[in-house]
Amino acid sequence: MADRSTILSADAEEKLLQPIEEYVGKIQAQIDELRVEGSDKVRSLKNHIAIAKEDKNLSKDERDRMIAKDKADLEKAKAVEASNKDKVAKLVKEAEDYLAQHYDKDYYDKVAASCAAEKAIENEEYEKVRATIKTEHEQNLKKLSAAEDIKDEKYVYKNKLFDAEMAHESKLQEIKDRRHDAFAHKYHLIDLLRMSKYTFGQKMAQRFENYKYTFNTAQFLYKNGLYIVIILIFIALCIITPIVKNTQLFTYTNILNILQQASPRMFLALGVAGLILLTGTDLSVGRMVGMGMVTATIIMHNGINTGSVFGHIFDFSNMPAATRAILALLVCILFTTVFSCIAGFFMARFKMHPFISTMANMLIIFGLVTYATKGVSFGAIDAAIPNMFIPQIGSFPTIILWAVVAIVVVWFIWNKTTFGKNLYAVGGNPEAAAVSGISVFKVTLGAFILAGILYGFGSWLECNRMVGSGSAAYGQGWDMDAIAACVVGGVSFTGGIGKISGVVTGVLIFTSLTYSLTILGIDTNLQFIFEGIIILAAVTLDCLKYVQKK
Repeated sequence: MADRSTILSADAEEKLLQPIEEYVGKIQAQIDELRVEGSDKVRSLKNHIAIAKEDKNLSKDERDRMIAKDKADLEKAKAVEASNKDKVAKLVKEAEDYLAQHYDKDYYDKVAASCAAEKAIENEEYEKVRATIKTEHEQNLKKLSAAEDIKDEKYVYKNKLFDAEMAHESKLQEIKDRRHDAFAHKYHLIDLLRMSKYTFGQKMAQRFENYKYTFNTAQFLYKNGLYIVIILIFIALCIITPIVKNTQLFTYTNILNILQQASPRMFLALGVAGLILLTGTDLSVGRMVGMGMVTATIIMHNGINTGSVFGHIFDFSNMPAATRAILALLVCILFTTVFSCIAGFFMARFKMHPFISTMANMLIIFGLVTYATKGVSFGAIDAAIPNMFIPQIGSFPTIILWAVVAIVVVWFIWNKTTFGKNLYAVGGNPEAAAVSGISVFKVTLGAFILAGILYGFGSWLECNRMVGSGSAAYGQGWDMDAIAACVVGGVSFTGGIGKISGVVTGVLIFTSLTYSLTILGIDTNLQFIFEGIIILAAVTLDCLKYVQKK
C-alpha cells in the first residue's frame, strides 16, 4: 500500500514554495533595480537603434541624430551595467546558493515523494477498477445465452476497459506534469536571475529532465530498435570471432581499418544523402567511382600508362607528384560533377524521376569508360602521392581526417547556409517551397553539383588508399552501399528528413558489418543477405513513420 501521508494538497505545496519565492523574490527585486539603468536600458536602446535604422518615415538627418543620441545614451547605460556587474553577480550567487540549499530539500523532494505516492495509489485504483469491470462482465455473460447479446457484452466490456485505461493514463500524466513543473520552477527562478544565461551544468540538468519527461519506451524502441539490434549483432560477433577465428574483433587496429575503409565511402554517402533529402537517389555512384578511379590512376601513374584511352597513351610522369595528384583530383571532380549535373538537370527541368536519370547516367558512364579503356586496369599510382596526401602517422591513417573535414563541411552546408535550409524545404514540400520564392530548379541542381564534387573527392581518395588499380568495373555495388547507409542512418525517402550524424552512423554500420563478417569468414554472398535484411528493416520503419504522419 502507498503511503498517503506524503501526499500534498495544492495549498500545502504552495505553502512549501512560498518562503523560497519570497526570499528569491527580494533578491530579484534588488537585481531588477540595478538593471533598470543598466542592462534593461542597454537592451531597450539597442532595439530602438535597430528600429530607427529601418524607419522609412524618418529623414536621413533625423535618423542620424536619433541614432547618435541613442548611442551616447547606450554608452552611459553600458557604463552603469559594467559598474553594477559585480553587485548583480553577487546577488545572483546568493540566490542560487539559497536555491541549492533549500529548493530540493524543502520543496521539490517533497513534491516528488507526493507524486510517487499518488502514482502508486492511482495504479492500485486502476487495478481495482479493471477487476470490478471484469467481474461485472463475467456476471453479465452468465445471464446471457444469445450469441448476439454475448457479442454486444464483449464489445461493451472492451470499451469500458479502454475508457478506464484512458482515464488512468490521464491521471498519471497529471501527476507527471506536477513533478515536472516543480522541477522546472527552480529554473524559471534562475532564468529571471540570469536573464536566460544558464550555466552549462544548468542547461544539462534541464535537458536531462526534459528527456526523462518526454521519454516514451515504445517510441524509443520504435525509433532506435534497428540500432539496438545492430549493436546486439556486433556484440555477438565480438563474442563469436575469438571462439571461431582465435582473434579479437574489437581492437584498435581493426577500428582504424574500419574507419580507413569507411572514409572514401563517407564522401559518396554524403553526396547521395542530399539527393535522398529531395526524395531522389543516385544509381550511378558506383560507376562514378570507377570513372574517378580510372581518371586518377591514369594521371597519377608513375611513368607511361600501360593502357590507353580511345587508343591514346598518356604520360604525366614529367609533372611533379603533388601537381599530378591535384590535377587528378580536379579532373575527377570535373568529370563526376558534369555527369551528376546531367542527371540533375533532367530531374530539375523535366521532372524526370531520379531513378531513371541516374540509371541512364550509370549506363552511359560504364559504357563510355569501358569502351574507352577496353576494360583494362591501369595498375598502380606513384607511391609518393599517398604518402604525401594520406600518410600514416604512426599507426593512424590520416585519410580519416579527410572524411572528418567532409562531414564538417557538409554539416555546415546543410545546417548553416540558405542553400541547406532550402534543401530541407524543397525536400519536405517542393510546391510550398516554390510558392515561398525558393527556386526548386536551382536547389535540385545544386544538390547534384554538391554530390558530384563529393563523388570526385571520394573516388580520388579511394585511388590513393588502394594505390591505384583503377578500372571501369571498380566501385560496382557502391551505389547500393551509399544509399543503404543513408536509409539506415535515418535519411527518409519521403523527403526533407535526415541528419549528417545519421549518414555517418549508417556508413560506419555497413563498413563495420562487412569488415566483421569478412574476418569471421562469412561468404560475400551471405553478407549481401545481412545487408538486405537491414535495409528492408530500415525502410519499413521509415515507411511506418510516414504512414503515422499521414
